[in-house]
Amino acid sequence: MTTPSWMEALALKSASIPFRRKLVIVWAVIFGVMGVVFALARFDTDWMRRNFLFIATGLRTTVFIAVAAIILAIVLALLGALGRLSKNPIAFGLTGFYTSFFRGTPLIVQMFLIYFALPQMGRAGPDWLGDLLILDAVPAGILALGLNYGAYMTEIFRAGIQSVSGGQTEAAGAIGMNYAQTMRRVVLPQAIRVIIPPTGNEFIAMMKDTALVSFLGATASQLEVFRKAQLLGRADNRNLEAFIVSALLYWGLTTVFTYFQGKLERRMGTGYTREGQPVRKAAAHG
Repeated sequence: MTTPSWMEALALKSASIPFRRKLVIVWAVIFGVMGVVFALARFDTDWMRRNFLFIATGLRTTVFIAVAAIILAIVLALLGALGRLSKNPIAFGLTGFYTSFFRGTPLIVQMFLIYFALPQMGRAGPDWLGDLLILDAVPAGILALGLNYGAYMTEIFRAGIQSVSGGQTEAAGAIGMNYAQTMRRVVLPQAIRVIIPPTGNEFIAMMKDTALVSFLGATASQLEVFRKAQLLGRADNRNLEAFIVSALLYWGLTTVFTYFQGKLERRMGTGYTREGQPVRKAAAHG
């Protein structure tokens, strides 16, 4: 009987260590390396500690912009998906143009068009139209984010609606439901299970894209995380430190929302995952 080599012994020893413990070791090594690099770079950690809470107050504006924009995007995505599935040429054409334009142009360009072009268009019309189209930076950013993400999410909603069996739609029609009732009572409740995971990912991406609103400018009370960090870092000549603080805040924010998204997905998936199948069978036999 031959003795195992040191590599085989190492593999056997590694196999005996729980996966979670290995994961903790990997993360500890990563943070250790980052700590060494951070120390060698000689960042002004005192400045970062003093100004962390001030920059963090921008999270309120960041979350507000993201929540308002995702609500708008969901409404537009639902309307866009229904239009793309419609046999009405007007609805199909309008939604096709909407998705093509907002998916085919950069988000930052759309923000500048909304912020600068709409007021110019409004000046060519009556006074009330000009007042309506002149937007502050935050509303313009919300509108641009909602329009842009709504165009991308249109395909998500369309795929979710099409994932519902056509036989259920036919059955709903057979018992007298009209199109609106079928969508509200049969199709959309089932499509939500497919729509929620990618919509959550879009929301997390949108929170990071709120930093683009800073290019439009904003009042002191409307500054989001990146803009606060940018202005403060420039004033104190601590640009790198300011950007690191803002990066940590964005990372922490997305980590929190990713955690809750995972819990929501697991809850929505109850009864559809493999773990839920034995429960349903047991209940049926019971």
